[in-house]
Amino acid sequence: MEHTYRPEGALLGTVENAQSLASLAAIERAAQTGQICEGLCTLCDQDMRLHVTLGGYEGLIERDEVLYDPNGDAVKDIAVITRVGKPICFHILGMERINGRYTMHLSRRSAQKECYERYISHLRPGDILPAVVTHLESFGAFVDIGCGFSSLLSVDCLSVSRISHPADRLCCGMPIYTVVKAVDRHLHRVFVSQRELLGTWLENAARFQAGQTVAGIIRSVEPYGVFIELAPNLAGLAELREESRAKIDLTVGHGATVYIKSILPERMKIKLVLIDTYRTERKRREPEYFIDAAHEKHMDTWRYSSPGAGKIVESVFEET
Repeated sequence: MEHTYRPEGALLGTVENAQSLASLAAIERAAQTGQICEGLCTLCDQDMRLHVTLGGYEGLIERDEVLYDPNGDAVKDIAVITRVGKPICFHILGMERINGRYTMHLSRRSAQKECYERYISHLRPGDILPAVVTHLESFGAFVDIGCGFSSLLSVDCLSVSRISHPADRLCCGMPIYTVVKAVDRHLHRVFVSQRELLGTWLENAARFQAGQTVAGIIRSVEPYGVFIELAPNLAGLAELREESRAKIDLTVGHGATVYIKSILPERMKIKLVLIDTYRTERKRREPEYFIDAAHEKHMDTWRYSSPGAGKIVESVFEET
């Protein structure tokens, strides 16, 4: 699947987009060819129309042209006003000259409809695609997978290791790569995952050796020990005596210094000794992709587990 349709904002700073909006003649060509362009939405007026900057010109999107919903649901006001201050994609419908100034009539709905019919509706489980994080909730992140179409990246699909909140890994506006987890053809929804792109247990564990002292992040505190994240898809367990538990700050999300006692591939376990912890702001690890996500387009299966391990952790991508 070619990534022809990008998340909103990907075109805004490009030479191609600037040239398409550089003059009246260029804007007319873009309108005639049906080119998708982008501008910055600066205002929502009293009539719920969006005003968009197009270089030296102003664009106007009527309320009914702001959003395309394949399910045919009515456009809500919140879907309109939340576009202010953000990049917005559109088709150019035409232009009008009033008092010597040109106003371009635009449609985000038309651009989204094209994106859905030519791209989104053809996605299938296992497709790898770029996305941009737009919103964080405790249960997951919403990401733009093309022209403002939103997809859910649930918190359990961010990593094999435990994380308490998507903000441990992501922030709004962050460009990421994802893999399509499932497609609901009836409700026209796409669900994505990221953990399959962050490496297997062996690929992550190969970066470490027994006897090393390394930095990690506290992800979970249990009665039997503390799970320390060493890499985005790898965590180890540090046993903790009761006398130490009262002396050491075990705040989830704080940094930790750990000694690697042993690495056991056949059990997919890394035994750690907790040396120290330190207060810090929320520690966020940037995604580290173990495939060429910019060029790889699809995966059928992915197995996290190491060969011979009794516990199988894998993903099989198929239509349901």
